[in-house]
Amino acid sequence: MKKIVIRAGKERSLQRRHPWVFESSIARGGADAGETVRVESIEGGFLCWGAFSPRSNIRVRAWSFEEAQRIDASFFEQRLARALAMRARLPIASDALRLVHGEADGLPGLIVDRYGDTLVAQFLSAGVERWKAVIVDQLLAATGLQRLYERSDAQVRELEGLPQQTGWLRGADVHNGQTELTIAEHAWRLSLDVAEGHKTGYYLDQRDNRKKFADSVRQYGCKTVLNCFSYTGGFSVAALAGGAEEVISVDSSAPALARADAHVRLNGFDAARHRSLDADVNATLRNFLKEGRQFDAIVLDPPKFAPTVAHAERAARAYKDINRLGLKLLAPGGLLFTFSCSGGISPDLFHKIVAGAGMDAQVDAYILDRVGATPDHPQTINFPEGEYLKGLLLLKA
Repeated sequence: MKKIVIRAGKERSLQRRHPWVFESSIARGGADAGETVRVESIEGGFLCWGAFSPRSNIRVRAWSFEEAQRIDASFFEQRLARALAMRARLPIASDALRLVHGEADGLPGLIVDRYGDTLVAQFLSAGVERWKAVIVDQLLAATGLQRLYERSDAQVRELEGLPQQTGWLRGADVHNGQTELTIAEHAWRLSLDVAEGHKTGYYLDQRDNRKKFADSVRQYGCKTVLNCFSYTGGFSVAALAGGAEEVISVDSSAPALARADAHVRLNGFDAARHRSLDADVNATLRNFLKEGRQFDAIVLDPPKFAPTVAHAERAARAYKDINRLGLKLLAPGGLLFTFSCSGGISPDLFHKIVAGAGMDAQVDAYILDRVGATPDHPQTINFPEGEYLKGLLLLKA
């Protein structure tokens, strides 16, 4: 077993069971990509078993902090069983959910979502890439499913020195290899393409927030709704379900907007109540201000502006600008549901950014709720970086 030795004073995070070891923390040692290594303190004390990644700034991702643990097929079988058992206890109002959420489930770099009878997996680190065949077989055995599609096309694989890979790993012949699926979420139906959709096909982490938005639109009597960065219109469907009379979905992707229109029809809503706008969100917000438009509810769910803390300052300006515009466009007593999915933006910083936007817009707002990802996208006390999605539900004063 190859050994990695940690610099003096750098072992504390591992002793707190944080799963990452950065390149700068390593005194000596190395291994092949994805190979299991023993990580020790400078004095020779055991710290963890981990997967080595020679190309990544995160050189080791911990598998286990138990010295007696062996990293073999049975280890992955046990970790997958634990992850699935946790989801089985959750009240999930959908036939689509996240089954494995990387570090939070003790499987760094592995993402697995279930869409009905289809699994979609992302292998985003050298460690899980090395064990891919074993993990795939065990996932299918544990779930009893036959279809598993790989969506390892995230840019983070490049940081691991891994090529992007997509395609059927198992079950390519089932349903003629159809990648277009329809799922149930709450009382709605939504469609997606696991080969083309964002992430693994859809934003499952916003499931509960979409329901909360529908309930809020109904409770506060919101009639006009603006859904910015709408993608395929999940929040737009929620707004219509909540009784909104006019919903505008704004996105720069024509195919996503076409699917949003299809979702309106799929759920039996009057198409005249929904309009798709293929446009830049910032420019659209400014144009609406010039026109004197106001909305009873606005959703701001932008893409990841700050993937790391290093991008936080630039991202903060972008978040502040769209929130300033959104707050100005809200009618008095209107709702703003605003999000950041950037790991480099902490919940406290996001609150400060939105507060600054309110100052610039010369408005105040009540915080009705603070929200995050659905429980099937868990965060753990030892891995605070897992809190990537944060949102505020605001009522304009």
